[in-house]
This record gives sequence, structure tokens and C-alpha cells, in this order.
Amino acid sequence: MFLASSLFLITLVFVIWQPKGLQIGTTTVIGAIVALLIGVVSFQDVITVIDIVWDATLAFIGIIILSMVLDEIGFFEWAAIKMAKMSGGSGNKMFVYILLLGALVAAFFANDGAALILTPILLAKMKYLKMKPLAIFAFLMAGGFIGDSASNPLVISNLTNIVTAGYFDIGFMEYAKNMFLPNLLSIIASIAILWIYFRKDIPLKVDVTTLPKASSVIKNQTMFKFSWFFLALLMGGYFIGDHYNLPISLFALGGALIFLAIANYFKAVKPMRTIRSAPWQVVWFSIGLYVVVYGLKNAGLTDVIASWIETLSHQGEVVAIIGTGFLSGIISAVMNNMPTIMIMDIAIDKVGYVGNEALVYANILGSNLGPKMTPIGSLATLLWLHVLAQKSVKIGWGEYMKVGLVITPPVLLVALLGLI
Repeated sequence: MFLASSLFLITLVFVIWQPKGLQIGTTTVIGAIVALLIGVVSFQDVITVIDIVWDATLAFIGIIILSMVLDEIGFFEWAAIKMAKMSGGSGNKMFVYILLLGALVAAFFANDGAALILTPILLAKMKYLKMKPLAIFAFLMAGGFIGDSASNPLVISNLTNIVTAGYFDIGFMEYAKNMFLPNLLSIIASIAILWIYFRKDIPLKVDVTTLPKASSVIKNQTMFKFSWFFLALLMGGYFIGDHYNLPISLFALGGALIFLAIANYFKAVKPMRTIRSAPWQVVWFSIGLYVVVYGLKNAGLTDVIASWIETLSHQGEVVAIIGTGFLSGIISAVMNNMPTIMIMDIAIDKVGYVGNEALVYANILGSNLGPKMTPIGSLATLLWLHVLAQKSVKIGWGEYMKVGLVITPPVLLVALLGLI
């Protein structure tokens, strides 16, 4: 346990610190190699981890490539301007509409896609509208929060969802049906609590007349119109795949590559540039960190957590669901939700999946929402901070946690009540 814990902590420190530009994926792959060399994990463990995460990883690559092509077309910028203009110049309406846009992007293009694509667009538009620094901070924090808090409705909305659905063999439709109410409650609670927290910083009026026409930012009208049809077709594909028990990555990655080829045909993108600029470090990060964390599982961490979950289960359904959700949330906030979801999935499996299905969904909610308490809690937050830093916007740990620790617990509690 000492070796496994030490290796995990050192890896996490380097992920956060990133000395001399050492990228997060490179760090976790080195950590995984060290884990293998010192015997914390075996080669068979690496195969087991790959078996658990391959579908999620390939699906994630597909979702990000699809998002990047849509971004090249101007799809997300068009949506952001539309939402801003719909507010009619009301700062409060704009705040709510931007959060709804973030929720939609997170649902269909994953929370990481929302962090990578939507954040720079929103920042640029807020600077264009000459918002005050406090207002920009409010909109950015709220946008970053909704990306995770609304990443529950579909299997494709978060890497944690894909991993868990694959681990417990949960179908696309079954997952969506069980997560509809919790996600709806999460969105409503997020918007309400974020507005209450930031209401004094949100401007009453914003001059949206200076914004360009939404149609002016579309770089390829043919692809823009086709994208709506393609996205509907892709969503239908997910349900067909569910019926025939096909891997979700078959449609997510396969669909993305087809869309990329069509965009290339209409001269909307340069495929190789898009593929090269995809966040491959995120892929290496997830696989490497899962291997490092599997060492904690081998050292007995999952047995300890399984005993905690079993104790909660003996206290009744309500306590078990809320307790498991907060347990997952707290662990995610401390050691990142990527390793947490796998550790918790294995622990719940030890307790017994049959009869404890609600605990699986509570774990997902905890792993998606709980991380918002700290900057290291989720990969989406790390990406969000990185994107902002590239735009010369620095948000310190103290600044972040002052908001995260206040807002996250009540939103998580409301979302978990949707499972009861």
C-alpha cells in the first residue's frame, strides 16, 4: 500500500505541477511504467485496465474530433452568439442561457469538449462585450461548473459514464432513462445556486447589439446545415448500437471520422491538422493514471471502500445512495475522478451490482459533480484551467475552492435525490 500510494501521489503532484512543460499524459504514462517495473501492477493488470477503458478512450477521441470539426465550422461560436442575443441585453438571462448552452454541449460533446471548445469562445465574447473582471470571473466559473454538473444524461457525456456503463454492461437507453431526472435536477440546482452565489457580479444590462450576426461566424454553410442532420443520425446510431450491444466507440469514433472526411470533401477542415491538434495527452493521461491507480486496488483500497459501501447499504436506501455519492465525490475531489470511478466501480462490484444499481448511478453523480470542489478533481477542470491560462486568465486554487466548496455539495445532494 505504501509503494502504491507513494507512486500515485508523486504522479498526481507532477500532473498538477507540470515542471518544465511536462505534459499530463507523459507524466501518467511514466507513472504506469514505474508501477509495472516495481511490481505494483503486473502486465496482466495493464491488459485488464485496457479492457476496462478501451471503449471509453476511443469514444472520447471520437467525441473530441467531432467537436473540433464543428468548432472549425463555427458551430459553437454561432450557438454562443445566438444565446447571448436571445438574452435581449439582460445580464441575468444571458447568465442562465450560457449555462443552458454549456449543459447542452456537455451532454452531447462531453464535459471535456465543453472545457476545450466553449471556454475560449465565451471568454472572447465576454471581453468583446467589455464585461468587468468580476462579471467575467462569474461567467467563467459558472461555465466551468456546468460542464461537469450537466455531464450525466448520456453515456457519451463523460468518460466516467462510458467507463461505468461498459463495466456494468449498462445500455445507452437504460442509462439515459435512469439519469434523466438526476441530471435535470443537477442542472436546475446548478443554475439556481450559481446565480445566487454570483448575482451581485452579474451585470443587469449588456450591450449585445455590438455582437456580430450569428450567421456571420459560420465558415461553411453547407457543412453547418449538414451537421444538424449528421448529429441526429449519430444519436440514432447510439440507440441502434444499444439494441445490438455494439461498442459505443464504433459510433462515436466511426461517426467522427466520417464527419471529418465529409468536412474535408467540402473544404471545411484540414484533416491532418485536426487530428494532430486533438488532445492526445488526455488519452495517455487516462490510460496511464488508470494503471497507476490499479496498483491501489491491488494494495487493498477497493476492499476498504467496498466495506464502507456495505456499511452504508445497511443503513437503508436513502443513506446508501447519498453516502455513496458523497464518498465518490470526496475521493474524486482529492485524487481526481478518473481513478475514482474505476476504484468505486470495482468496489461496488465487490458489494454486488444486482440490487445496488442505484449505487452505480450515485457513484457517477459523485464522480462528475464532487470533483468541482477542487481544481484537481476532474480532467475537465484541469483542461479548463489550462485553456484559461493560455488566454492569460489565472484562477488560483484559493479562488477556485472558495466557490467550489460552497456550490458543489448542495448541487450534488439535489442530484442524488433524483435517484431515490
